[in-house]
Amino acid sequence: MNVTVARVYVTEGDHVLKQALEILHDDVKVRGVTCFRGISGFGASGEMHSSSLLDLSLDLPIVIEFFDEPPIVEQALDRLAGLIPSGHVITFAANLN
Repeated sequence: MNVTVARVYVTEGDHVLKQALEILHDDVKVRGVTCFRGISGFGASGEMHSSSLLDLSLDLPIVIEFFDEPPIVEQALDRLAGLIPSGHVITFAANLN
């Protein structure tokens, strides 16, 4: 089965994770979602965010990854458009085995 995988890049400071998960789970009902919390990263600003034992950043990178049939992913991305900054989503085709 062919599916589309979407990766949405946000930071903890964006405060969109809970809303995004509600849309993906409750409204669109995508097939699968996983969220990854990065230990370090930087975006267009070039400002480095990282976690350490001495200084826990509350603005670490988060990747929300989900997949489903292409029309469902498109519907989900349309619903997320108001939450996610432009240029923070990548999609690619994959095979579900």
